[in-house]
Amino acid sequence: MKKLGWRYIITGTLLLVLIISNIYIFAFCKIDSFNKQKVEGTIKNITVKPKKEEYQISLIMVGDALIHSTVYQDAHQADGSYDFKPMLENTKPITKKYDLAYYNQETILGGVGLGLSNYPRFNSPTEVGDAFLDSGFNLVSLATNHTMDKGEVGVLNSLNYWNSKKHVATAGSYSSFEDRNKERIYEMNGIKYAFFSYTTWTNGLETPPGKEYLNNVYSEEKAKEDIEKIRDKVDVVIVAMHWGTEYNLGVDYSQTSIANYLSSLGVDIIIGAHPHVVEPIEYIGKTLVIYSLGNYISDQIGIERLTGLMVAVDINKTVEDGNTTISIDNLKADLLYTKSNYGRNFKVYPYSRLDDSILPNYMSYYEKYKSVVMDRNKNINFCYLGE
Repeated sequence: MKKLGWRYIITGTLLLVLIISNIYIFAFCKIDSFNKQKVEGTIKNITVKPKKEEYQISLIMVGDALIHSTVYQDAHQADGSYDFKPMLENTKPITKKYDLAYYNQETILGGVGLGLSNYPRFNSPTEVGDAFLDSGFNLVSLATNHTMDKGEVGVLNSLNYWNSKKHVATAGSYSSFEDRNKERIYEMNGIKYAFFSYTTWTNGLETPPGKEYLNNVYSEEKAKEDIEKIRDKVDVVIVAMHWGTEYNLGVDYSQTSIANYLSSLGVDIIIGAHPHVVEPIEYIGKTLVIYSLGNYISDQIGIERLTGLMVAVDINKTVEDGNTTISIDNLKADLLYTKSNYGRNFKVYPYSRLDDSILPNYMSYYEKYKSVVMDRNKNINFCYLGE
């Protein structure tokens, strides 16, 4: 009886252990299943917001480098070289701070070997380009009414100079049709852009037949072909236009017509040159149109021809939920003045840094030309761009 009792006790104990184990396993599985369902439910109910990506390029633009003989003579050094850098030292701290800096090289940089020359057929030292590169300029328009002043050799000399430099984009003058038609897509800070330059004026100096690539003369057909070929491959299209009427502070019909056409092709920024004086700024749809920046540096006669315009904008790109948005914002401007003393000591000043000792009665000129620029757009922020 004693042996049988122990057998019952052992059997009962084993059964109890088995029952408790099953209960524990069942409870653990239920809890794990519940937790798994809870975790899965949480994951399923989370709304993941698409990542918003933002990119920006800062762009500054100035007008014409119109290098009269007095300007290059002032830059002449004792060793025979030329140094234009001191002429730009007041604006260099401004232009250097921007990602992109644009100017129009009005006179051909054919170099001293071709013989330097003044109006009406200019030829300038290549050291002009050195000074502008030193000031941070990296977008250069080459299609002007003076591009052919020294013929084909002048153009090729100019192109040899620019092609030897790094980190600069030129447009408007080419060494062949293959060169002209090459697809040029630039990228900075996550934004892709294209840059074109056209002139509507040639001063009667036509390119040799079959060599129209030397100077990019505007036509609607040419612009349409160029822009449509690349519009969907870039975020921003910038076009420099040599157009308008010299010394006209207003905007003529041809400028308005071309601006509207380029806007219809999807151009984002149009930068105007040729009038040698400032003209209005406006938006046509989303296209920023600067009709004329005037002269950046020159020795023309009259305050209005010695007054130029410096314009800055931010190019913004936002990518969200598969959609890309481009905007041209933060439009700011300042006027510029080229000071010299009877053909010596040329120097460019921002108007916001002038005083009456540099330009007597400068504030009256400031208000006059500011009102010209704002004639079609009252929302331009005039300020010192170096801040």
